[in-house]
Amino acid sequence: MHLSLLEPLGRHAPLPVIARRPAQLVGNTPILWIDEPFAPPGRGFHAKLEGANPGGIKDRPGLHMVAEARQRGDLAPGAPVVESSSGTLGLGLALAGLTYGHPVTVVTDPGMEPSVVRLLTALGARVDQVAAPHPEGGWQEARRARVAEWLSRTPGAYCPDQYHNPDNAAAYRPLAAELVAQLGRVDVLVAAVGTGGHSAGVAAGLRESLPGLRLIGVDAVGSAIFGQPAGPRLMRGLGSSIHPGNVDYAAFAEVHWVAPAEAVWACRRLARHHYASGGWSVGAVALVAGWAARTMPAGTRIVAVFPDGPHRYLETVYNDAWCREHGFLGRVPAEEPDEIAEPDARVVTSWTRCGRVRDPLGRDLAEAGAR
Repeated sequence: MHLSLLEPLGRHAPLPVIARRPAQLVGNTPILWIDEPFAPPGRGFHAKLEGANPGGIKDRPGLHMVAEARQRGDLAPGAPVVESSSGTLGLGLALAGLTYGHPVTVVTDPGMEPSVVRLLTALGARVDQVAAPHPEGGWQEARRARVAEWLSRTPGAYCPDQYHNPDNAAAYRPLAAELVAQLGRVDVLVAAVGTGGHSAGVAAGLRESLPGLRLIGVDAVGSAIFGQPAGPRLMRGLGSSIHPGNVDYAAFAEVHWVAPAEAVWACRRLARHHYASGGWSVGAVALVAGWAARTMPAGTRIVAVFPDGPHRYLETVYNDAWCREHGFLGRVPAEEPDEIAEPDARVVTSWTRCGRVRDPLGRDLAEAGAR
């Protein structure tokens, strides 16, 4: 390490701002340059490290959705908040509950990491796990049904409904402003897609000053969001077995599906070469952003949003025994993704790209016809 990095702050350097509340720690996250082994030196991408937030990227919508609901009168002071989450939004809502004074119940499923269950409980949230997937909508639909039960028997309870609440996307406008302030220009944004919130919100915010922005979506194999059939998914945080209303299909130039072994490879290479890594979404996004950096013209400024850090994945992504059991070790991804002409042309099982993006439910066309 260069010795200057170990020197104390000069006496004229500004002192760091002291947060008076934990919510004030959310935002203004750093950016790290990533090149090898994903791209040659000088041809890498900028990673926005949202894992630097106290709980991850979803601290932003957790706080924003609760604040907006309070302002509208949808959420009374002290009333319960109940939401379905695979983990990260649960942490954001726990922070919002602590900030605004609301008890929080997080409805999840057995796939939530035990460490996250313990952390949510320590933060004061109640965790309710459903026991079986819904026969048609999988674990997500089972969780949503349980949330509906909570709402029906809990007077005054409020569900932010992260999948369909426009406040979810709006919460990411500050992230877009941070990117403009930090980089000045963004040509390509690479973002994982789960609820659709951060891809829609960041892209919309950037396009206010950068109308030529190209948005690349990253989904999981087995996800139904972009027209593939829903199937079993080990990767949490991206993908969905339902079709969230927050996904802005018209905003995407292309979509890539990534398989678990490919994400594991990318996560571990990030950790080994750049110290900054994360979970499934981070690995999948890094894989695709590296491809974009290698194949797009030199000088293209590419930004990848890294939603979280590695700590909740120590028993999965970073556990050799677990990865070996699932056959994820020693499998190096292809240099290039496979290609399909239509999102539903065939079932994809490994890294695959499609240059056509459309709402599989036809909602964009129906809305355009109504207008």
